[in-house]
Amino acid sequence: MANRSFLGSVTAALGAAIGGAREPDEADAPETFEVDRSAEEWRSLLTPEQYRVLRESGTERAGSSPLDREYRHGTFVCAACALPLFASEAKFDSGTGWPSFFEPIENAVRTRRDRGFFGPQTEVHCRRCGGHLGHVFDDGPPPTGQRYCMNGVALDFVAA
Repeated sequence: MANRSFLGSVTAALGAAIGGAREPDEADAPETFEVDRSAEEWRSLLTPEQYRVLRESGTERAGSSPLDREYRHGTFVCAACALPLFASEAKFDSGTGWPSFFEPIENAVRTRRDRGFFGPQTEVHCRRCGGHLGHVFDDGPPPTGQRYCMNGVALDFVAA
């Protein structure tokens, strides 16, 4: 029985890591957002995969988003509330399989500490609806040196 309990714990931890589940940081202050909907309302507005990523802090499979290969002139917006998040001029090919940007549009995103299975990271979410977008890392190109590694399913592209 003890082995089954241990295996269940390991399986749950790996599932959380692979699925991108977020362990809240104790320092997280409750946030309020301009767009605030119930879980049922979000489920009716989003696809199941969008809901898993945006509302449950999931992660899409690398290489699965066509937005990783989108390089037309335009704007990447939040798939949940349509807030403009990233200009196409800030997009670059990170080679990770996820759409990556070196900076967001001013006042478009917020960040918070994310202590997951693989250690602390900085989560990026939409400042208007709180939707989970991805994470930011300090290994990006100039001029910022940052890599906003976003889930394509959390974004929509609006061509200019």
